[in-house]
Amino acid sequence: MKIIIDADGCPVVAITVQLCKKFHIPCTIVCDTAHQFQLDDVEVITVDKGSDSADYTIANKVITDDLVITQDYGLASMCLARGARVLHQDGWEYNSYNIDALLIQRHESYKYRASGKRMKGPKKRTVDQDKAFTVALQTILQGYTSGGNR
Repeated sequence: MKIIIDADGCPVVAITVQLCKKFHIPCTIVCDTAHQFQLDDVEVITVDKGSDSADYTIANKVITDDLVITQDYGLASMCLARGARVLHQDGWEYNSYNIDALLIQRHESYKYRASGKRMKGPKKRTVDQDKAFTVALQTILQGYTSGGNR
């Protein structure tokens, strides 16, 4: 198992890296040229800035039983199809039961915005969201390191 972080705009990079070090799990950060990461013991892949370039890099790199951290529903879908686990930055896991509804929601939001209407942006990140993510990731890593990776 390795963890791959979709680091473009990801607020939980530091938490993820810290837990990867604690559990001795390899960690890869994928970001575009608009973001810079210099972290010890972490592979950083920087891709050209462009629509979905980091997402396609991650989707091509991920293998069965890897864990991907992303807020992107499309990337989550591609990673699930490759047999990976996918965790949202708020601590909930994407799966075969929720991905279709999430993709439909994304498509409906796109149509709404394309019609010229505006949507509210995300609320400011809270400490509770960071806690929920930390608990979820720690639970997954404890399960993996104790031999029950699925």
